Amino acid sequence: MRAVRPISLALVLVLAAPLTACSSNPGAQAWAAVVCTTLSPWRSEIDTLTSRTQQQMTAETTPFQAKENLARLFDGAATASETARAGVERAGVPDVTNGEAIADGFLSSLAGIRDAYGHARSGIQALATNPPNNFYTEVGKVVEQLSVEYQRSDLDTTNLESVELRQAFDSLPECQ
Repeated sequence: MRAVRPISLALVLVLAAPLTACSSNPGAQAWAAVVCTTLSPWRSEIDTLTSRTQQQMTAETTPFQAKENLARLFDGAATASETARAGVERAGVPDVTNGEAIADGFLSSLAGIRDAYGHARSGIQALATNPPNNFYTEVGKVVEQLSVEYQRSDLDTTNLESVELRQAFDSLPECQ
């Protein structure tokens, strides 16, 4: 085993210092850009899936078909929400006052939405399709519970306000 020369060690430390500085938290603009870029396709997907769910609720299909379609839609929404949550997690913590609480708030909200859709998928999968009238009544209850859980997971911004992030979200084209 070779001994490390003092000059080599010094060189490693000098070169490592800028790398450490580069790994600091992203600024408000950079963080908001990543979050908006991550959430934009998620919002579109959720809008599409919500529209399809509403169509499915009024379409004339058999209970078995409705069950399969709704379970697939809710699964897609849960997957899209987890993808968005993971993207926001990769964005890190913004370098703003209360940055960690703000990032955690976004992550918790997206996890709650993901879980709400996952519960709805499980709820639909557990339903018996006969008799049909009971099935559709129970679907209504599952969708109602989804709505409650979805609203419960709304991001509470009362304690998460950041002037820098608000300006970034308002000014970046990715966030419009």
